[in-house]
Amino acid sequence: MTVTVSDKEPLVVPLSVRRRPGFKGGQELEFNVSGGVVTIFPKLPGSAAARPGGAANPLGTPSGYAARGSGDESTPAQRRTIDAQLAGGLADVAAGRVRGPFSTHKEFIASLHKVAKNLRRKKTGRTAR
Repeated sequence: MTVTVSDKEPLVVPLSVRRRPGFKGGQELEFNVSGGVVTIFPKLPGSAAARPGGAANPLGTPSGYAARGSGDESTPAQRRTIDAQLAGGLADVAAGRVRGPFSTHKEFIASLHKVAKNLRRKKTGRTAR
């Protein structure tokens, strides 16, 4: 869809374009300009650190996933779910609840077998053969 920019009136974003990311009437939006690209984000509540690309974001991209405009078709609810799962994963890494790194695939497979063996042992109460 093509829109002509006029010097006399503000830029109008067609309704069909606003519906795709879920923008609603009266919603506050933030604009980010980088080079010749303008990116529009819904305004997030909270401090500057909570905004896309803020200090609270260790990956430097909005909510830690691919930069917007790169084919990201997720809804705001899906993005919240992704953000929650990423936060949980980062908390696991920070708390040391991860395995690895492994030098070879054989080390990785051996670790999987060990964990599976321990799970079987806990479920049945029997020792592995």
